[in-house]
Amino acid sequence: MENNTPPPNAPLILVADDVPANVELLFDQLHVLGFRAVAASDGPTALTACFEHRPDLCILDVSMPAGDLGVDDRSTGFEVCRRIKRDPRTKSIPVIFVTALNDTTDRVKAIEAGGDDFLTKPHNRLVLGARVRSLLKLKAATDSLEDALRKLREVEKMRDDLMKMIVHDLKTPLTAVLASIEMLMDGDLGEMNEEQRKMLGDAEGKAEDLLALIGDLLEVSRIEEASMTLDLQPIAPAALLNEVVHEWNVRFQQEGATATIDVADDAPVFEADKALLKRVLGNLVQNALTHSAQAVTLQLSARRDGDGILFTVADNGPGIPAEYHEVIFRKFERVKNPTMPRTRSSGLGLAFCKLVVDAHGGHIWVQSAGEGKGSAFHFSLPAKPAHSQVRVTAGGAVPV
Repeated sequence: MENNTPPPNAPLILVADDVPANVELLFDQLHVLGFRAVAASDGPTALTACFEHRPDLCILDVSMPAGDLGVDDRSTGFEVCRRIKRDPRTKSIPVIFVTALNDTTDRVKAIEAGGDDFLTKPHNRLVLGARVRSLLKLKAATDSLEDALRKLREVEKMRDDLMKMIVHDLKTPLTAVLASIEMLMDGDLGEMNEEQRKMLGDAEGKAEDLLALIGDLLEVSRIEEASMTLDLQPIAPAALLNEVVHEWNVRFQQEGATATIDVADDAPVFEADKALLKRVLGNLVQNALTHSAQAVTLQLSARRDGDGILFTVADNGPGIPAEYHEVIFRKFERVKNPTMPRTRSSGLGLAFCKLVVDAHGGHIWVQSAGEGKGSAFHFSLPAKPAHSQVRVTAGGAVPV
């Protein structure tokens, strides 16, 4: 006599039907196909069995006793499916409806409830087996993808935690280095010749760049982990851009760079957090200077954009390949530039820019015709952010 008992590690199928003969038939068919099965005779016991056994797939009859589910018996299966799909513990379990009803309305209700397939009684055993196997393969792929995503998030969290520890450990000695350089530059430890002063000046500039990167890192972490309050104030775009260029004049002279300002007559006064916007513009300027092997020419411009304002920082540098246009705004992502292998960049500056622009309810993007043809970073802002206290998420800024 053939033994149809499935192995103990076979997929488990929940069969919910109030007619014992139907349950017995499905059990026999599932066992022949190599699956284990567990039964339920009404809506409440079906839900209990689902949460208790966590089956790999559910086969639900539409009409069965509803018990305390709050629906009529004619819709019990639909309600059970809705609750299965709504619960995080069971939402990935595939559901097949098996019923004697063959009405288009029932099929629509099954889809709306979250059902994955629909079979009409009497059903063919081979068709049932094919659909069960297909849904189990889909569930296995989905589970594998979710597991990979969970592990990726764990790795990212470990990296972020390690990064924060390193940053905090770096900031104190770096501040001491800057203090020592300042004392030397001031002549507190004796006179220096011009060449020594120049070398120390270069070292001081690099140390300040590093301190600024650490500041960006801490700020990115702070914005991601907590709500931020925007210090909103009226800003005139021409005054803002002139202030930024003035503060970068010394660096422009050191790099042999030139910067021009172009503010359209219709560029409106707007409300924003001035300190944060200056850092956004500074990061875009820094990005242009850092990633160009030659003296770069920059143009900072502003114009009206609908009811808001559009800022642009354009350069004639090496350009950015199209495949990097989205990823450069993610943390630690950098454009691979073979012409500048020693470029120092944390990959945080543009991530910080995106967080700040998102917090204001704006949008930031880059345009570049390709390598060697320069880049233009644009960010648009509303005339006034809708909220002054926000939490920045992957989908944008949400009010707190």
